[in-house]
Amino acid sequence: MPHDIFDTAPDVFEAARTRRSIRAYKPDPVSMEIVREIVALGRHAPSGSNIQPWRVHAMIGATLKRVGTAIQQAFLAGDPGKRDYDYYTDPIEEPYLARRRQCGWGLYGTLGIGRGDHAKSKAYRARNYDFFGAPAGLIFTIERNLEKGSWLDYGMFLQTIMLAARARGLHTCPEAAIASYPDIVRRELGITNDWIVICGMAMGYADPEDVINTFQPSRIAVDEYAVFLE
Repeated sequence: MPHDIFDTAPDVFEAARTRRSIRAYKPDPVSMEIVREIVALGRHAPSGSNIQPWRVHAMIGATLKRVGTAIQQAFLAGDPGKRDYDYYTDPIEEPYLARRRQCGWGLYGTLGIGRGDHAKSKAYRARNYDFFGAPAGLIFTIERNLEKGSWLDYGMFLQTIMLAARARGLHTCPEAAIASYPDIVRRELGITNDWIVICGMAMGYADPEDVINTFQPSRIAVDEYAVFLE
């Protein structure tokens, strides 16, 4: 029987089914011991020739507050930021453009933010940069000279961590938005320019009472992306 998305996931199928981008968290703390256990499971993710290209900065408490505040203040001051890499094609073609718009409009619609309400949308976007108030935050980096294969490996590493979090009753939100301010991240964490900031991740106990956690973008059906052959 399917479990509620806020329950602890009992197996990998429920962990994957109930994993979603949670944008509001309870104030309950998450210990560094639990964060360490979850991040440690990530080392079992596969990587080409076992090169294991990941590097993680896991943060709670004062460090998380300092890093999040520095990024958020830059955003609110009008710094548009710039990632070390292009996340999307320019322009974005269909069907990907329609899916992206549906996600954005659905998210802001859930919050009651109308199209063109730039003040409210900016105020909400600012929450990205303090990790949505989550009690734990992670930042993921990769060496600048590594190729696309290592980025493929990294996606499997990230998913392993997110599924492990569900097995401990936690939720996450992977945040490419954090990577929009790589120089600030590197400055605050003492990271050299040899490392690309891939993304951040909020982690904590989901707040089931917050309306934003009712939002879930639709997924395409399996037969739209897979062919099964005998």
